[in-house]
Amino acid sequence: MDLYTRAYRVDLDAAAPAPEPYESFDAFFTRALREGVRPPFEDALSFISPADGRLHDAGPVVEGGELLVKGQHYLVSELVGDQAEAQRYVGGQFAVIYLSPRDYHRVHSPVAGAISMIRSMPGDLYPVNSIGERHVPKLFSRNRRVAIVIDTPAHGRVTVVMVGAMIVGRITVSALDARDVPLGDHVIDPALPLQRGDEIGRFHLGSTAVMLVERGAFPRWDRPLGPVLFGEPLHIPSSPGATPHGGDSER
Repeated sequence: MDLYTRAYRVDLDAAAPAPEPYESFDAFFTRALREGVRPPFEDALSFISPADGRLHDAGPVVEGGELLVKGQHYLVSELVGDQAEAQRYVGGQFAVIYLSPRDYHRVHSPVAGAISMIRSMPGDLYPVNSIGERHVPKLFSRNRRVAIVIDTPAHGRVTVVMVGAMIVGRITVSALDARDVPLGDHVIDPALPLQRGDEIGRFHLGSTAVMLVERGAFPRWDRPLGPVLFGEPLHIPSSPGATPHGGDSER
């Protein structure tokens, strides 16, 4: 793990104290953060980043339930595995967070609400880096996926799609007591209440989180593309908003 840490320049300063050494690579990879190190942005109605990583792309979901990510066209129905559910997001917004090997790999709720459904979908485990995007058409909708549906009072319905990647596609979610999320639909009844920033899942090596926001929630994102940390705002209700654009600011 020392070699991995050096190779990927993993910053462990934000990690919670852990036994030395970590009991397994998986324990290292799914390490927790220190208490209070990533406080959610103070505006209670803001939409925060669910993870450390890079805001890879963001924009509107257009007619037909289509979104454009780095030149590739995706259908929401393919990402979430349900045509009727996909219609809710037409006219809404999407955002893609890429988690690199150096990042913290737990995923948190971007909003306050309640988990009402989890849908686990089979798929491949292609790499989700730039090479994978160039060579694998519709990469995110071909890989293993888990869609976590969150009903919220402030933003309507929000879905966070956790996309698996090369080597290990295991994804666990907080609402289910399972080593990996079983394939199929899992209705959470009663729905599981969440505060902004509550943990909703973990990647066991990988990958990418795609967020979908229902139409009418807000007109655009307020953050430029580039590095982002869990808890930082992607949309602030009081902000006039700005169309996401490229950027390479350092974390």
